[in-house]
Amino acid sequence: MFVVANRIYVNTDWTTAFEERFQKRAGEIDKQTGFVRLEILRPDDEKSPYVVLTTWENKAAFEQWVGSDDFKKSYQNPLPKEAFSQAGQLEMHEVIIHASSTA
Repeated sequence: MFVVANRIYVNTDWTTAFEERFQKRAGEIDKQTGFVRLEILRPDDEKSPYVVLTTWENKAAFEQWVGSDDFKKSYQNPLPKEAFSQAGQLEMHEVIIHASSTA
C-alpha cells in the first residue's frame, strides 16, 4: 500500500470553509481505481496542521488519480491564500508494516 499525507495549515477563521470543501466532495475519490481509504484529521490545537491521508493500493494508483479529471475538479476554486498560515507539506510513504485490531 501507498499512503499520501498532505499537511495543511489552515487559519482559524477558515476551518469551517476548509472542512466544507471536503464534505461537498465526499464519495468522489472512492470511485478511483486503486483507492483504499481517506482520512481527514482535524488538529487538536491551532498551531498544528490538518492532515489529509489517502491510502492507495500502490503508487501507480495515486499517480493515476493525480492525472485524472477528478483530481483537477477537486482543486478547482481553491480557498484564498489568506486561508492558510503557511505552506503545506506533501509526504508520500510506502507501507512496510500494517497492524489492525481484530476486535
